[in-house]
Amino acid sequence: QVQLVESGGGLVQPGGSLRLSCVASGRIFSINSMGWYRQAPGKERELVAEITSGGSTKYADSVKGRFSISRDNAKNTGFLQMNSLKPEDTAVYYCNADIILSMLAVPMNYWGKGTLVTVSS
Repeated sequence: QVQLVESGGGLVQPGGSLRLSCVASGRIFSINSMGWYRQAPGKERELVAEITSGGSTKYADSVKGRFSISRDNAKNTGFLQMNSLKPEDTAVYYCNADIILSMLAVPMNYWGKGTLVTVSS
C-alpha cells in the first residue's frame, strides 16, 4: 500500500521560511509528477507547485519567486521550500503524486493527509 506523508508544517511569522517534505512509501516502481496543493479555510484546494520526473516545474502565480519545489527521486521524496511567507499562505498543504506500482502499470494518483502551515505574528 502506498502512502504519502507530509512533514514540516508549523507556525511561522510573516517573512519567514518553512520547508515541507513528502515521503512516498510502499511498493513503488516509479513516480511521475509530484505536486503540492493547499486549502485555506473556506476556500477550494488549489495547486501550489508541481514537478515532473524530469525536473520541469510549474508554480501558481501567487507563489512564484517565493516557493521552490524539488524532489529526490532516489528517496521518493518531494520538497517545497517556502520563503517570504505571507498570512495568505496559511493553509493545509497536501502532497500529491502520480505513482507507478509496477513496470507495466498505469500511474495512480495519491494524496497525503496534509500538514498545516500558519503564517501569523
